[in-house]
Amino acid sequence: MLYQQIAQNKRKTWLVMLSFFCLLLIIGAAVGYAFFSSSLPGIVLAAIVAAIYITVMVGNSTGVVMGLNHAREVTDTEQYPQLWHIVEDMAMVARVPMPRVFIVTDSSPNAFATGNDPKHAAVAVTTGLLAMMDREELEGVIGHEISHIRNYDIRLATIAMALTAAISLLVNIGMRSFWWGGGRRRSRNNNEGNSGQIILLIGSIVVVILAPIAASLVQMALSRNREYLADASSVELTRNPTGLITALQKIGNSKPMKQADSASAALYIADPFKEKRSLTHLFTTHPPIEQRINRLEHL
Repeated sequence: MLYQQIAQNKRKTWLVMLSFFCLLLIIGAAVGYAFFSSSLPGIVLAAIVAAIYITVMVGNSTGVVMGLNHAREVTDTEQYPQLWHIVEDMAMVARVPMPRVFIVTDSSPNAFATGNDPKHAAVAVTTGLLAMMDREELEGVIGHEISHIRNYDIRLATIAMALTAAISLLVNIGMRSFWWGGGRRRSRNNNEGNSGQIILLIGSIVVVILAPIAASLVQMALSRNREYLADASSVELTRNPTGLITALQKIGNSKPMKQADSASAALYIADPFKEKRSLTHLFTTHPPIEQRINRLEHL
């Protein structure tokens, strides 16, 4: 089942890329129609923005994400020997190349993995995680992150993050254009036209406003599904659910992070901001820790 899930995640990568790209084109058309009097300029702009973000993130996702989270690289085993050896051991058990190792200076315990594929992956942990976890718990957390690498979750997350950011940029361009007068010019033109054009204009504005929310919801849903699989995969690697269970309990009872970047929050093993959201779990990047622990206890 696990290897079927890995293959499914690889297919999802292309489906997510295609879905987000289509969403970008729709937003581009809306921006063009609402603010530039024609859909074509907006579509061209959307295609260019998407190409740039995908190229940058897929080609250098580790550098971008680590930079956003102020992480520094561990270059040899002498700096953090226990962490280095655990990452090395978990990678060996998972049969993936050893990822690069990074440290985020933050007292809150957390960790994440990023990269394009197992050959170009990286794992980052906070100083709070190293201070708070014993070896068994640290193995559970690192096993979780190595599982993200082995399952190709990192590529899926990288593309989703890049295209969500691209959508936000495109919407920002459109809104700035509106305030600069493009929307008002378009409105005057529509006043001279028919009601159908006015409806299209209103629809375009609605699409531009709601698009970032839709993109974020997709990204959050993908993140929640990946966390359950990575938890189970970690137990498969460590043969010890207790380590990850107690690690999640400590993480859940800790304070929010100060250094985390909001755009990459979905990459962390747990919500770095500890935000309490309503409307069930629709707007959360991670499943509730209590549910994750309950699943681990019944493996």
